[in-house]
Amino acid sequence: MSDQPSELDLYDFDLPRELIAQDPPTHRTDARMMIIDRKSGAIEHASVRDLPETMRAGDAIVVNDSKVIPARLVGFRAQTSGRWEGLFLREENGIGELLSKTRGYLQAGERIVLRDCEGRETQGLLVVSHTQEGNVLFVPDPQVPWLDLLEQSGRIPLPPYIRDGQMTQEDRERYQTVYARNPGSVAAPTAGLHLTEDLLQKIRQVGVALVSVTLHVGLGTFRPVSVQKLADHKMHSEYAQISANVVRRLQSAKSEGGRVLAVGTTSVRTLETSALKGDGSLIEWSGQTDLFIRPGFQFKVVDRLLTNFHLPRSTLLVLVSAFSSRELMLEAYRKAVEERYRFFSYGDCMLIQ
Repeated sequence: MSDQPSELDLYDFDLPRELIAQDPPTHRTDARMMIIDRKSGAIEHASVRDLPETMRAGDAIVVNDSKVIPARLVGFRAQTSGRWEGLFLREENGIGELLSKTRGYLQAGERIVLRDCEGRETQGLLVVSHTQEGNVLFVPDPQVPWLDLLEQSGRIPLPPYIRDGQMTQEDRERYQTVYARNPGSVAAPTAGLHLTEDLLQKIRQVGVALVSVTLHVGLGTFRPVSVQKLADHKMHSEYAQISANVVRRLQSAKSEGGRVLAVGTTSVRTLETSALKGDGSLIEWSGQTDLFIRPGFQFKVVDRLLTNFHLPRSTLLVLVSAFSSRELMLEAYRKAVEERYRFFSYGDCMLIQ
């Protein structure tokens, strides 16, 4: 193992464990919001309820409408009664690819009996098709759509830092944005968890355009960076899309001097991927993105960013540092710890402008 410090060491900070939020706030808009001025370096403390006051007529706000699916499955192997867990990743032609965890190795044709959130056996069974690149391919028995099977037997796959990944019934609603409508994510685009219909209506009343893009958050969101140089890190690709109508509305806002506020890093990556595909201009686009935004990246679309506080040494902390600066971000995180902000998925947020 090399003794040389990695670039990622520059994105580390000390976080007391008790500041990792284990439950959402009573009301979504109860979250605190740190406001960071990229030019002056000024840092202010506010509330998510103050967000409409930071907007002006002609601005646009972009949200990610991806919906978290209950992708975590629990059951047992019919042949041995051994415990089994799986995380649904994707489906193609009725065959699902899952990250599988059990003792020993699964064999083709082996059957998995699923249990629901109450521990009861469900009607759905999984049959092992074959393995592929370390993951396991399954087919449902009986032949039901995967989304139906997940709704019946699945659990919301909370990040491991929230109650060791164990969900409650409340999480089915609260670990989901109010505007989620396109199923496909295995983790929530968490900056949007703070927004409510009432708050969005107040933002519209200011004269702000509200538009949505889609990026389905994949397993890569939980994977740590393990390379010495950031340029060597390979991002897990995720499906994203932006419609022609959204492109037109954002282009109109920008041309008239409006600012684009991206809600969450997933919205940032979708917008900036579209601009890269369009040689600097937003275009209608859908497909896989593995865009890793790091210092030196030239932002073409996003002017402001609403985002949660991210894990140390993570690609997301690198992204927000690229949007502002590493020094300002680390100072903001130091103040967040000092002021006892709540961190990560169910925590507070920052508005970088």
